[in-house]
Amino acid sequence: MTDFYHSQRAMRDMRNAALQRGVIAVLDVGSAKIGCLVLRFDGGTYRNDQEGVGPMAGQSGFRVIGSATTRSRGVGFGEIYSMPEVERAIRTALQSAQKLANVRVDHVIACFSGGRPRSYGLEGEVTVENPTVSEQDIARVLSSCDVPDYGAGRDVLHAQPVNFALDHRSGLTDPRGQSGEVLATDVHMLTVDEKVIRDLAYCVKRCDLELAGVASSAYASGISSLVEDEQELGAACIDFGGGSTGVSIFIKKHMIYCDAVRLGGDHVTRDISMGLQVPMAVAERIKTRNGGLIATGMDDRDMIEIGGNTGDWEHDRRKISRTELIGIMRPRMEEVLEDVRAHLDAAGFDHLPSQQIVLTGGGSQIPGLDGLASRILGQQVRLGRPLRIHRLPQAYSGPSCSSLVGLSLFAAHPQDEWWDFEAPQQGYPSRSFKRAVRWFRENW
Repeated sequence: MTDFYHSQRAMRDMRNAALQRGVIAVLDVGSAKIGCLVLRFDGGTYRNDQEGVGPMAGQSGFRVIGSATTRSRGVGFGEIYSMPEVERAIRTALQSAQKLANVRVDHVIACFSGGRPRSYGLEGEVTVENPTVSEQDIARVLSSCDVPDYGAGRDVLHAQPVNFALDHRSGLTDPRGQSGEVLATDVHMLTVDEKVIRDLAYCVKRCDLELAGVASSAYASGISSLVEDEQELGAACIDFGGGSTGVSIFIKKHMIYCDAVRLGGDHVTRDISMGLQVPMAVAERIKTRNGGLIATGMDDRDMIEIGGNTGDWEHDRRKISRTELIGIMRPRMEEVLEDVRAHLDAAGFDHLPSQQIVLTGGGSQIPGLDGLASRILGQQVRLGRPLRIHRLPQAYSGPSCSSLVGLSLFAAHPQDEWWDFEAPQQGYPSRSFKRAVRWFRENW
């Protein structure tokens, strides 16, 4: 973890340098589309990392000056499988956004949905050295957390302190300056396959850009789609993407769990393509224009022209009822929601004071999804759209852009991460060191 600790600190330093210069880009590398926003900072009230431990600040301080999206190529399940295709797609989106903004961008913050995310809850505790808690005490308590052996080939994507306790007072957002003897913390750590991050960093580098930060798409979607009360009392954000479906849980304005289901809207399109024997492009058009999940008596008489240009007159002029289309789409969406239910159960979602569920992402726009979700998930369900940010084009205000808008908020106001604090030299989070100490204590 030490190497990635340093690389994350380096990216955070680059982000701060880009904000000082006033321009940064955010890039959502998805399986269905690649989106880019160029943000300008006019010396507003974006949060300085030294100002406090805790949740995201308000969304003032920046505005969108350039935007572009392009069809994703070379990405599957939220992971890169063809470097040249992804590089071309990133260049296309970035150049269009830069042209609209009339400015050159050197730094970019990116998010992705793949990498098989895995959440861990860490705990740490130290004795406060001075009469009041200092920055150094926070660094020490973070370094005291016992990092689990999360496996070879994995990297830490997020490591956020979600709670501080001073003596017997818990729920502190920023304990600095307060008096006490024992400081404890709870940290949410998210790991992903290191290959996914390295492939993304390589693609960004090939596009003559510096990577100034990485984030989980599920986290970014939760930031933008959950209202303040939901983030505070407890809510889950389900981000229906093309190649995967992200699951994030928030409470006390912090993400405490993140995972992904490796199924998404593209799988529904593929089912339609195979069921109706039509190309993927035709299946996507049918899904978008006529799709649904809950059939009524009217749908038996609502006939859909499939179309096509195979040259076979009979084949190209077929019609199906909307009920038949729903019969193809519904089983796949039920499978996705059942997997989401399993993840929420594993995370202990039922024990939160509020069990609100917010559906967002491009796949959430299928008519009837909220009703089907409330039946399978058994909770309060609503459809979520991203928060409005200054000068955001109307085309980017829909659910399909939740992660892109959330990434803009993350770029401007990131929550504190482990690497934002100067860890004691002897206290870098090292799994092998802690394991050796425990072995020595138990055996001698």
